[in-house]
Amino acid sequence: MINTIIFDLDDTLLWDKKSVVTAFKTTCEYAANSYTLNPAELEKAVRTVARELYATYETYEFTQQIGINPFEGLWGRFDDEGELFGKLAEIVPTYRRDSWTSGLMRMGIDDPELGRTLAELFPTERKKHPFIYEETFHVLDGLKGNYKLVLLTNGSPSLQYTKLGLTPEIAPYFNHIVISGAFGRGKPNPTIFEHVLAQSNITADKAIMVGDNLMTDILGSSRVGMKSVWINREKKERNTEVVPTYEIDTLEKLSPILQELARKKALKIN
Repeated sequence: MINTIIFDLDDTLLWDKKSVVTAFKTTCEYAANSYTLNPAELEKAVRTVARELYATYETYEFTQQIGINPFEGLWGRFDDEGELFGKLAEIVPTYRRDSWTSGLMRMGIDDPELGRTLAELFPTERKKHPFIYEETFHVLDGLKGNYKLVLLTNGSPSLQYTKLGLTPEIAPYFNHIVISGAFGRGKPNPTIFEHVLAQSNITADKAIMVGDNLMTDILGSSRVGMKSVWINREKKERNTEVVPTYEIDTLEKLSPILQELARKKALKIN
């Protein structure tokens, strides 16, 4: 019988994409106060440059391994333990400045000073806008006390705890919080799932993974024989190679799945 639910954080409980979009919007609108430009076009240019630059650094493989995306690099400090985190922390100030300055250049604007200003503004705006899905707390309230809850998130410990600090109501729901940057491997590597199972003192058949990403949450949990729930709010096309046990479009549909699993288990016992 399922007794442990493992949740992803970003875009499963926290609406990280909306927070990033909002930070880009306000930062690019600030730039529009100085020049005649389309903020949406500037955002597109900066996102493109950021992705391109991010892949050129020696830390890229490390960030891929533990799951730190280019836009987290635009606001995270990465003051975590370890040599590679140290290198990343050294790189990101230049990375932010160059992303915004080069983004402006692609808009025909040569203004390094504004680029530096925008690079400093974006992290502030990202922290000012922590969005959370409206059903998150209702669902967690219904599960707390009935299941062991584990938070399993890819990323830098300092950045993920910053996100949790911006929404301090979330962390107390969880018996364990596991962050890939602290463990050394990220989803979908099966070792981090095995670590969670060992930490929770359970086997894979006692747990279910809930997450929004087929290629990390669902693929990784499948590799250790764990049931999974893909929360597909954006109605994305399913990758035929990665098949979740269940698919839902809102967290509120998780409860009926758990009830059905419990009912089937009870029928087998009886």
